[in-house]
Amino acid sequence: MEEPDMKAMRHMENVQRLVVKIGTSSLIHANGKINLQAIDQLSYTLTGLVNEGKQVILVSSGAIGVGMGQLGLAKRPTKIQEQQALASIGQSELMTVYQQRFAVYGQKISQVLLTHDVLDFPKSKEHVHHTMEQLLKWGVIPVVNENDTVAVDELDHYTKFGDNDQLSAIVATRSNADLLVMLSDIDGFYTKNPNKYADAQLVDVLHEITKDSLKRAGGAGTELGTGGMTTKLKAAQSILDADKMMVLANGVNPSIIFKIMNNEPIGTLFINSQKDKEVI
Repeated sequence: MEEPDMKAMRHMENVQRLVVKIGTSSLIHANGKINLQAIDQLSYTLTGLVNEGKQVILVSSGAIGVGMGQLGLAKRPTKIQEQQALASIGQSELMTVYQQRFAVYGQKISQVLLTHDVLDFPKSKEHVHHTMEQLLKWGVIPVVNENDTVAVDELDHYTKFGDNDQLSAIVATRSNADLLVMLSDIDGFYTKNPNKYADAQLVDVLHEITKDSLKRAGGAGTELGTGGMTTKLKAAQSILDADKMMVLANGVNPSIIFKIMNNEPIGTLFINSQKDKEVI
């Protein structure tokens, strides 16, 4: 079992491009309504980072959850066509709210819907890359989500990323971002399940993803979302393989990103041991 490193140094001042992924549980209340306060904080925070000269990409879950709220559904449907229809309803509503809140702070955003095949084929991958680079050059924040309306489980090998945790890691690595900030409904990665064990400790820094880590990660996420700790660790592995950094933190107050960027020991930092020595 990994021993938690409780006092590791963090150096975020060199981060120029970052991807922020926010999960459904941070965007949707338990009653299915949109968490307007969270979206407002997120909009304010990311705009502040752009104003500081950072380049920011937002990977946002929540389309199906918002669609469920719009139709008053308490349980996520299992039929693919129902999930796709909900995504179509929810994505429109979610982007409307994002547009409104970012506009309050004078920040321009764009919508980028992706499927796996788009990033697998060289020509379409190149077009996506050039589009994202141009948006960032203009100071626009791309809001990325999986195109759930056309990505289906039966075509998983060709179209579907699996979840937005994986999508955020792919976007971060292929856009050559310095940092992925993953906002979820947990404070970070623990030595044990904090919901079951009172002596569970938050791991400050993790240098590698081991079989033991995956074993202790647990199962799926919330009723509204699809992710869990396992998907986050798999995303972290992709980040580590690319020699980049990732921070997993609680997204209940998205302004926590300011603290992360200010080198405060928030959440769990995933970083290669050699890179950790270099930055320290």
